[in-house]
Amino acid sequence: MSRKRLVTDSYPVVKRREGPAGHSKEELAPELGEETQSLTEEEAELELLRQFDLAWQYGPCTGITRLQRWYRAQQMGLEPPSEVLQVLKTHPGDPRFECSLWHFYPL
Repeated sequence: MSRKRLVTDSYPVVKRREGPAGHSKEELAPELGEETQSLTEEEAELELLRQFDLAWQYGPCTGITRLQRWYRAQQMGLEPPSEVLQVLKTHPGDPRFECSLWHFYPL
């Protein structure tokens, strides 16, 4: 009785040799937690606000501005980050900072 054929039997085994000396895949690909380049101050502030939008413990963020959400969380005693309030006050009227991450997506 012959053995059952596997899908892998159809493909040849290919052994790859290492690249140039001193280079390996681990060195070329950054870790998930690593930043490959430094962020500008504005990008860092927007990332802080994105993280605030994604933090479920401060309640839903759709339908209200980030500042309204921050004050609502403060009134409920949830202790939202003070850095978020500082960023929001330094960029009044800018929709990139004022509106939540989900503002431009239709509900």
